[in-house]
Amino acid sequence: MAIKKLARILMKSRDDAVSLPTRDDPSFDDSRPIDSQVQEEMVRSFERANDQQSLLWRTVFAVFLFCFAAFLLYSIVQQVSSPWELRYHAYFMEDVDSWMVIAADWIAILACTFSIIGILSKSNYHRRWLWCSFFIGILLSVFWLYFMTSLPRFRWDVIWRPFGPLSGSGICLYVDHLLAESTEEIRKLRGYMYSYKAY
Repeated sequence: MAIKKLARILMKSRDDAVSLPTRDDPSFDDSRPIDSQVQEEMVRSFERANDQQSLLWRTVFAVFLFCFAAFLLYSIVQQVSSPWELRYHAYFMEDVDSWMVIAADWIAILACTFSIIGILSKSNYHRRWLWCSFFIGILLSVFWLYFMTSLPRFRWDVIWRPFGPLSGSGICLYVDHLLAESTEEIRKLRGYMYSYKAY
């Protein structure tokens, strides 16, 4: 909110060449324009806050996906050592081969890994990792939903199977979009800065 408020003030100054924007704070009694140094400090504080928020949320979702991938790895180990022992595997015992369940879990781990790389990467191509993960998640959804609908009774307790990796990549894409929007707002804000020296 503060970023957008300051952006409006600074944009107004570009449109209105007669008067410079003033401090929009009721605690100030004067109506002097904002000094260039104060503007720089404000923009830098927004940049720091944005960087901290970005790191926090990217780390939170990367950790969440890592935990999900670790759970899937546990499922693979259980299916290899004791086939069909886990309830969410046993539902598909008659319709799916054991190797297909294991392969699907490995593909889900791959999708989670791509999402983690995409959300943590600082390269210009990080969104490609997220989109790749999203499309893999769609394929997994189709695979699991096909077999879930062929069960005698639809099992809601395994709904995470088709939608787990897809939701993870979808949420990461959304978070990345929001953080990129916020960064773009700050970049625009820096562009709206005007020159004023207090004497």
